[in-house]
Amino acid sequence: MRKSKPKKRILLPDPKFHDIEVTRFVNNLMLQGKKSIAYSIFYDAIDIVGEKMKDSDQAPLDIWKKALENVTPQVEVKSRRVGGANFQVPTEVRPERKVSLSMKNMILYSRKRAGHSMAEKLAAEIMAAYNNEGAAFKRKEEMHRMAEANKAFAHFRF
Repeated sequence: MRKSKPKKRILLPDPKFHDIEVTRFVNNLMLQGKKSIAYSIFYDAIDIVGEKMKDSDQAPLDIWKKALENVTPQVEVKSRRVGGANFQVPTEVRPERKVSLSMKNMILYSRKRAGHSMAEKLAAEIMAAYNNEGAAFKRKEEMHRMAEANKAFAHFRF
């Protein structure tokens, strides 16, 4: 970057669980500045997860955190041009980007899911990710597979 790094914005914890991670997720979920609607979608999804996974001894928020952890990629491939050829170079993902990628993937694939309300779709994706399945988890596995396949080009890391 040519200019100085932008300042990190301080996020306030969410009203129900008092967790900053929830606020970040809701900010990603939000469309057109409708934060209260995004919060209601998230809380409804957490309630649905709580109802459907009663037999699990964990709290619904812990299930959501574990699901996010399951869809968090450790490595990704970046295109690097070396001598007229493009190589997919595997690189480790920064901690900030890991969180961002996992949240965005979970939201993206829950939007693509079949279901009535967004809360139901999100709850279904959370439960699938918790059980190491679903589209967001598949995406992470695909990223890791690509990185593994292109491990030979790791020495081009920049």
